[in-house]
Amino acid sequence: MSELQSFYFQSYAEWHQAITERCRIDLTPDYARSRIDALRNPEDPATREFASKYGNAYLDQVVRWFEMAEQGSLPT
Repeated sequence: MSELQSFYFQSYAEWHQAITERCRIDLTPDYARSRIDALRNPEDPATREFASKYGNAYLDQVVRWFEMAEQGSLPT
C-alpha cells in the first residue's frame, strides 16, 4: 500500500503540473468534462480498474481536481 500512496498526488497543484507539463495534456474544460463523465461511470472498465487499484476516495479526489480544472482553477 505504501507504494501506491507514493504514487498519489497530494495536491491540486501537483496533479495539475503532472497533467499539463509531464503528460502535456491541454486541460481544457471540454477535456476535463470528458474525464469527469468517464470517471463517474461505474460501468467504464478504466474507472473500475482505477477504483480497484487506488480506491474510491482517491477516485473522488481526482474527479474533484478535474472539476476544478473544468472551472479554470489555477494551481496555487
